[in-house]
Amino acid sequence: MSPKNHKVRVGISIGDFNGIGPEIIMKSLKDKTITDFFTPVIFGSGKLFTYQKNIFKLNLNFNYVNEASQAQVGKLNMVNLTKENVNVELGVPTEESTKMAIDSLEAATEALMKGDIDVLVTAPINKDEMVKMGFKHAGHTGYFEEKFSKKGLMFLVTEDLKVAVSTHHIPIAQVAENISKEKIKKQIRVLNQTLIEDFCIQKPKIAVLGLNPHAGDGGVIGNEEIEIISPTIKELSDNGILAFGPFPADSFFQPSKYKNFDAVLAMYHDQGLAPFKTLAYEEGVNYTAGLPFIRTSPDHGVAYDIAGKNIADEQSFTEAIFTAIKVFKNRSEYRELMSDRLQPRKITVDNGIDEDLPEETEA
Repeated sequence: MSPKNHKVRVGISIGDFNGIGPEIIMKSLKDKTITDFFTPVIFGSGKLFTYQKNIFKLNLNFNYVNEASQAQVGKLNMVNLTKENVNVELGVPTEESTKMAIDSLEAATEALMKGDIDVLVTAPINKDEMVKMGFKHAGHTGYFEEKFSKKGLMFLVTEDLKVAVSTHHIPIAQVAENISKEKIKKQIRVLNQTLIEDFCIQKPKIAVLGLNPHAGDGGVIGNEEIEIISPTIKELSDNGILAFGPFPADSFFQPSKYKNFDAVLAMYHDQGLAPFKTLAYEEGVNYTAGLPFIRTSPDHGVAYDIAGKNIADEQSFTEAIFTAIKVFKNRSEYRELMSDRLQPRKITVDNGIDEDLPEETEA
């Protein structure tokens, strides 16, 4: 089936159900026509969602299945992970809500790897509570890196602003030691390919931020720009990747600057996420680039302070769903195109004999 006509199966992990996860999931799916666009597959609990949909006065009907492969087109499918009653304590993490967040994530990831769903959208988790229960990672990115044996790149995206971060969830004191030429080189290559393959940008222009204030001020405030970042940018530029910088981070996020580029690589978490969330909080999507599968999430947390109050805004989660669908179709079409261009074709040579030769491809 053509990727244009395929109804994408969107897996959804529910996060911590005592936060706003179930609320924003259900609000994103409340439109009766939503299943015309994709097939939702939630990994959760029927009793939990029935209880919460009544709180939020949402009229939703779920199709309960035992596994994702049984999901039906045209329905809101739920893989029922437990038939037991669930104790809900909105606004506070509990052992039960944390365990279900882990179970939901693991079940959804297994379905993704088996091909029973096409993409995965993850609702917010409480990282601290999950680590206390034996979860080995400081977030989704590290978990998927281990599962897929591939390094991922945290990439925050909207239509107009796309920001990746070189280091993820580590202390500021460890940032400098976790920056290297080889690491930045790999990340910019991943970012470049992601922009081409997943976002249909033919010749991406990538801005790279400096690590230190004023991008080091020529070595006065640090040498990372001179010794690591600048030489890496030059090497990549010499090899055809349009990378520029390093730019001072404090003045970069003005529309007159960042809009000249297709994406930005920041050196650490808050350097990239603070301006991104300020500029694009409601519509921002967290996308893990560089993985063989597609995973997105909203760019906010569990929001215990508003859980159960029916005021959570679902826009970022809705954007995460449709970004995942768009990326899936873009990637499928790109690979189909590249596959077609590499197929052998028949040509007639001077001796009158047909021979198979590979299609020519542009450099």
